[in-house]
Amino acid sequence: MKKICYVATIGLSIRSFFVPQLKYLAENGYDVTVICSYEDGIQALVGNKVRYYPIEIPRGVSFFGMIKAINKLKKIFTEEQFDLVQYSTPNAGLCAAIASKRCRVPVRNYHLMGLRYLGDAGMKRNLLKMFEKITCRLSTDIECVSRSNLDMAIKEKLFPVEKGTIVFHGSTGGIDIQRFNADLREMYRSQIRRDLGIDADEFIYGFVGRVTRDKGINEILMAYDKVHKGKLIFVGFLDEVDTLDDALYEASRHNENIIYTGPVNDVEKYYAAIDCLLLPSYREGFGNVVIEAAAMGTPAIVSHIPGPIDASVEGVTALWVEPKDVDDLAEAMKSMAECAKDMQKECIEFARDNFDQEKLNREILRRKNELLGI
Repeated sequence: MKKICYVATIGLSIRSFFVPQLKYLAENGYDVTVICSYEDGIQALVGNKVRYYPIEIPRGVSFFGMIKAINKLKKIFTEEQFDLVQYSTPNAGLCAAIASKRCRVPVRNYHLMGLRYLGDAGMKRNLLKMFEKITCRLSTDIECVSRSNLDMAIKEKLFPVEKGTIVFHGSTGGIDIQRFNADLREMYRSQIRRDLGIDADEFIYGFVGRVTRDKGINEILMAYDKVHKGKLIFVGFLDEVDTLDDALYEASRHNENIIYTGPVNDVEKYYAAIDCLLLPSYREGFGNVVIEAAAMGTPAIVSHIPGPIDASVEGVTALWVEPKDVDDLAEAMKSMAECAKDMQKECIEFARDNFDQEKLNREILRRKNELLGI
């Protein structure tokens, strides 16, 4: 039985993206291990067929912390003798690439979820780009989450063309079609709107994710002021609101038409409740929220950047806008108020045809077999 190991920096990454494929691989002939920073409940989540090692891998630039993590990873890799190690997220990628190379792991697969350094400048950008180059150089194979990110990485000369690929149509883990089920749209829509005190025919713009500057939240608030229509809902963690423009954020908190829900456990119901998803990000690895919303029949407005453009079809499932362009975003929001309903059917079909989690898991298994010569 071939032994494979997935490594990520934090448990949230495993929880959000990899559990279904880890279980699928374990049920289809692989000895599977997962490594990430400690988080209560991870072992129960992945099940008893997947082994879990908690290792503290630092976030941000911490040379001492990364050296410590590399040494711990080397110890595990030496003991377990994995045939394949796959790593995701920048810090876990760098640490696992170094450790697995030193332990002579035959297949070192970098699951590249986006280029973090593109959001930085100066010395920090150069340092983070150097980390990416090291990770890519030490990897035997690289799988990007989207075609445009693959093209961008090659353009940035992180690795040669022949080293990179995408699996199926990309994304980090696909969509659970049973959970994001458009057949339940109207029921969910009525429930959430009733809970929020919003009329059934009111148009709602929605954002799902971390409420932070790089997601284009300032631009959303400024564009919404120009639209003068409907409600605006933010669904997600508020622990990074200090990155936003203070005046804009404070004004939004006092606007009765703007609602901040915080994080929710039933996000599929909120996708159904809104009429248009907003994701005018500065950078994205892929944009899972776009395909999740589409699966529920909700079109999006996204930045014309690598990632979101692979998660949508312009004019069919989404409208594309230039990042940081408030006027462009406002015009798209006005247009979407007229055409959102007409895009529902195409959204559902696009998501189900291209990002069904079951189909993706089969392709991931095929890819692992290919890498290991099975």
